Amino acid sequence: MRLFYFLILSCVFLPYSTLKAQNKKFLLTVLGTVQDAGSPQMACQKSCCANLSEAEMSRRKVSSLALTIENKSAYLFDASPAIAHQFHSLQMQGVSELAGIFLTHAHMGHYAGLLQLGREAWNSKQVPVFAMPRMATFLQRNAPWEQLLRLENIKLNVLRGMTPIVIEEVVQVTPILVPHRDEYSETVAYWIQGPNKSALYLPDIDKWGSWETPIEEWIKKVDYAFLDATFFDGKELPNRSMADIPHPFVVESINRFQKLKPSQKEKIYFIHLNHTNPLLNRNSEEYLQLIEKGFKVAERGLQLSL
Repeated sequence: MRLFYFLILSCVFLPYSTLKAQNKKFLLTVLGTVQDAGSPQMACQKSCCANLSEAEMSRRKVSSLALTIENKSAYLFDASPAIAHQFHSLQMQGVSELAGIFLTHAHMGHYAGLLQLGREAWNSKQVPVFAMPRMATFLQRNAPWEQLLRLENIKLNVLRGMTPIVIEEVVQVTPILVPHRDEYSETVAYWIQGPNKSALYLPDIDKWGSWETPIEEWIKKVDYAFLDATFFDGKELPNRSMADIPHPFVVESINRFQKLKPSQKEKIYFIHLNHTNPLLNRNSEEYLQLIEKGFKVAERGLQLSL
């Protein structure tokens, strides 16, 4: 009987620090939604990039998320080339501390922003950077990234697949290995579990069929699913082989997810859009049809509670 009451009390009377953490405000903020090279992309003279307004260019930042705590500190997911602008937008909301950066892989749009932490820029002091083993080794062995470590601008924390990092006692961030073009590092998605809701951040992956885990299982498991939507279809880059960059086309994802319940579809936020992707244009036929089918396109500035 005493054991029974102990178990009941241990569930009800959580440590004060844990209760305090649960009462904090945790938000996911979308800092950018575009593929690594941004939009407009350098040297592009097509209609997708020509004559974009300043407001439209400001909207089109490279993909990244922020996990903010009480609007005071923030963890970034990916260090995009636009990291300075993106972190400044958080500072304007009251964020004063960059608590850490979680890297997905070694393609330019996902780690190039680390240079903004270096001697020629912020000259930060031991900002925690979380990376998988190959990604960590890549940073340690190659310039200019190794200088960030040597000058202690950043501090590496090596991750293991499916092993969570605990933040503020009640948030867990878990790296999930996914298949992708891993020239210099492995590639991960992140499962971000808050005290009330959870999200999947998966900006880069090869075709859905190349992953042994059905993506539908993750969609059902989380409240928000930020999924790779680099190309809408296979006609966007007529002068390049799409086999060399085998992302899941949005049209393939729509076809695959069409049998999901509406409550599952509305969890999906398409992200990581190439400059050629018509989903960047909110007035395009493709965008309007996608929304009509029950899906969403991530927008810079979107905030979701965890």
